[in-house]
Amino acid sequence: MSRFVKLPLKIPEGIKVNIKEGNIKVEGPKGKMEYTHSSKVNVVMEDKTIKITAKEIIDTPVSGTTKSLINNMFIGVTKGYEKTLVIEGQGYRAALENNKLSMVLGFAKPVVFAPPAGIKFEVPAPQRIVISGIDKALVGKTSAEVRAARPPEPYKGKGVAYVGEYIRRKAGKKAVGGGYGSGATS
Repeated sequence: MSRFVKLPLKIPEGIKVNIKEGNIKVEGPKGKMEYTHSSKVNVVMEDKTIKITAKEIIDTPVSGTTKSLINNMFIGVTKGYEKTLVIEGQGYRAALENNKLSMVLGFAKPVVFAPPAGIKFEVPAPQRIVISGIDKALVGKTSAEVRAARPPEPYKGKGVAYVGEYIRRKAGKKAVGGGYGSGATS
């Protein structure tokens, strides 16, 4: 069995956990989350810890995933998650209009995103977007959808990228001999 799964998961202060018939409810200062775990694992709450065990040895990876998802719920309801995106390109910018994210990305019309339930958009600067929420998967999915509106292109780097993302740059066209006046004979 994995060493990660063998250790019990400690419940942080200020969090209420309720486990009933495969359903885990977590409530904290930032909100409430709910998760239904696989029937291949047992989740038991003892004192201030949660113990996760696989019903069969082959199901150990499922128990590790379950433990990580429950831990992500704890972090989400206490601290929350956020992803920051940067917009590169001349004239490219973002703004909030009626809680919707509106981005000018070189298309004929602005690209508008309505936030899903539990997600908050912030635009501290015209070239910076902050996406935050308590659900790690939903924050990641929403930021990926916003980035997909205009992913960074490899020649000039224009588009929407994550902060700190490395964009592999390509060399543009270069003038090479062989044309008129280059000394080539016909």
